[in-house]
Formats: sequence, structure tokens, C-alpha cells
Amino acid sequence: MTAWLTEVGLSRTGVGFFGAVLVLYTINFLWAPIVDHVRLPVLGHLGQRRSWIIACQGLLIVFAVLLALTGPQFSLTTTALIAIGIAAASATQDLAIDAYRITVIGEDEPELLGHAAAMATCGWWTGSSLPGVVAFWLADPIGWSNVYLGLAVLVVPITLLVWRLFPEPPRPTDVPFDWRRLDSWVQDTYFDAVAEFFRRNGVQLALGLLGFIFLFKIGEAFLGRMVIRFYIEVGFSNADIGTYSKGLGWLVTMVCALAAALLTGRFGVIRGLFLAGIAMAATNLLFAWIAITGPDTRALAYAVVADGVTSAFSTVAFVAFISFYTSRLHTAAQYGALASLGNSGRTVLAASSGVVIDALGGAWAAFFVITAVMVTPSLGILVWIGRRIGREAPQAMSSRP
Repeated sequence: MTAWLTEVGLSRTGVGFFGAVLVLYTINFLWAPIVDHVRLPVLGHLGQRRSWIIACQGLLIVFAVLLALTGPQFSLTTTALIAIGIAAASATQDLAIDAYRITVIGEDEPELLGHAAAMATCGWWTGSSLPGVVAFWLADPIGWSNVYLGLAVLVVPITLLVWRLFPEPPRPTDVPFDWRRLDSWVQDTYFDAVAEFFRRNGVQLALGLLGFIFLFKIGEAFLGRMVIRFYIEVGFSNADIGTYSKGLGWLVTMVCALAAALLTGRFGVIRGLFLAGIAMAATNLLFAWIAITGPDTRALAYAVVADGVTSAFSTVAFVAFISFYTSRLHTAAQYGALASLGNSGRTVLAASSGVVIDALGGAWAAFFVITAVMVTPSLGILVWIGRRIGREAPQAMSSRP
């Protein structure tokens, strides 16, 4: 979408703020208890998790087709409204998939959380990058509208696979939804989900966890929001972006995500997050190098590989970290709230990334240096968390930086 908006002439600031439609990822915790406890009509017999995943995928197909039939070249307002629909369906699907991933693992198997996080990372990057390679390759010859139509079609067989192959995971005693007892249902879902998180972790540690989750990926979010725009402005073609950013990036991320699962279990999530944070900052400086040297595909390859390695390790450790602190009864609500907090940097604060680069007069090198520094506060909090949990947490969590 960033590339499409750039081609129709939208400014850097406009591209940055258009991405604010993803703010729905930040507030999806507001309807997370509904995903946890409300049974869908017609699809409900498939199970709580599967029915919500399939419903959201159906909406994604519809909205993607609508986007293909319209597009920003005709009406930015219509495109924005459809993008909001896609973001809402996608953010809800994330809740259902994350709840599925956590509850399908037994309570006596916490060592598998890292492996599940790795598979989730591989799946997310496959969906984001592999079709993206084809999309950028085909954008020039067939146009973005036809590209989006093709991507919508790709979701259909995935939906059928979920329906036919995914087993529904067992769940604890449910809190059934009843319109006649709406006030008590809200108390038993929304408020109890929050209270249970603070009660289980203690107020100080809970606040420390929230602070770290919010700050950790802000620098990466600023970079990610504008990096496609940067590639275009510095002189890379759509084919270059597809081959290196999407294709090579996907391959590196897949391999490293699987490796990260093994290393996370061996060295601990805390230490893994600390090292990943430092590596993320260093990787951002490689993009500053490209801004200075120009459109060199070798430099792009180096930066994409480094970014793929650090993104894979940081994402797997981050997802395992959040999963560990999530209740099994309020899975979608708590994980959704924690993930939303982590996404808020990407969806809310990063919306100003275009303003920042415009304020810098298009000085991309300085912009990437700033994104590298942004990780520092979160690493300080992480050191405190590592010391605080000490020997109380399982080995998978307690290795100190």
C-alpha cells in the first residue's frame, strides 16, 4: 500500500498518517473478550478459535476485492475506509490466532512457547513477504489493482485449510455471553482479565512489563513504516524491492525464526531480547549507510539480511515473552492487550514517521540513526525486569542480560 500510495503522489507525511488505520491493532483488546467468549452464529460449531479465524479471513477476502476494484487513484477516502475494514478484520484475526497458538499448547509444556512463537513468526512473515515478492514483480506489468485481486484469491485456500485441518484446542471453563447479564459479563471478562494480570505478577513488575512492551519496538516501527518509501526515493525499482526486501527478507527471517526458537529455550527470553535490541539498533544504521551510498543492491542485500536476522530473533523472543505472561482463560483479552501495547508504537507513534523525515528535510541517514537510538529506554527496563524476576521465573524466562 505504501508503494501504491507513493505512485499516486501522496506525500511522505500523508503516507505516514495513512498507516494510522492500523491503530485498530492497538485497540483490538477492546473486543478481545468477545473473541474469547462470544459464539458466532452459523460458524460457531467449528469451535471458538477456528470460527473466528475463518470469519475474519472471509472478511479479508471481501475487503481486498473491494480495494482491487477501487484504489487510491480514484478516491483516497474510499481506500482509507476499505483499509480500515481490512485492519479491523486482520486485527481480530490476530486475536483469534494468538489465542489458538497459546491454548493449543498444554499448561505443562511452557518450553514449547518459544517454538510456537517461531512458527507464528514464520507464518506472519510468509504471508507478508512471499506474496509481496510476486506483488512487487507484477505491480508494473499488471497494476496494483490486479495484484490486490490476486492476493485476495490466495486467502481462499488458506481458509479451507483452517476449516479442514486445524483441531480446536481445549479451553478452561468459559464465561458465556448473555445480553441479560451484560454488566456482570463485562466484569467477568474485561475487568477480571486486567485484575488477574496485576494480581499474578504484582503491580511493580506488571507496570515494568507494560513499559518494556510499549517501548521495545518503537525504533523498528518507525523504520518499518517508511522503509518502502525510502527504497523508492533512494532509487530502487519495484523488482528490487520485491526480490530483496520481500524475497530475501522472507528467507532469512524464516530460517532465523526457527533457529531463534532453539536459542530462546537454551539462553532464555530475557537475554535474547536484550541482545536482539542491541542488534536491531545496529541494523538500523545499515539503512543509514544505504541513504549515503545510494541504490546499491549489494548494500541492500546486506541490510535486508541483517534486518531479517534481528527481526526474527527479536520477534520470536518478544512473542514468547508476552505469551508467558498471558492467562489461559482470558487468552485473547490479555495477549491482545499486551500485543496491542507493543503494536501501539507501530500504529500510533510511527504514524508521525513521515513528519519526522520531512522535518529533517529528507535526511534519511539522520532518520535511521534516530530510530537506532529509540531502543535504549526499553533495554534499561528489561535489565530491571531480569533482576526483578531473578530465580522466581522458569529458566526459559529468567536468564539475565
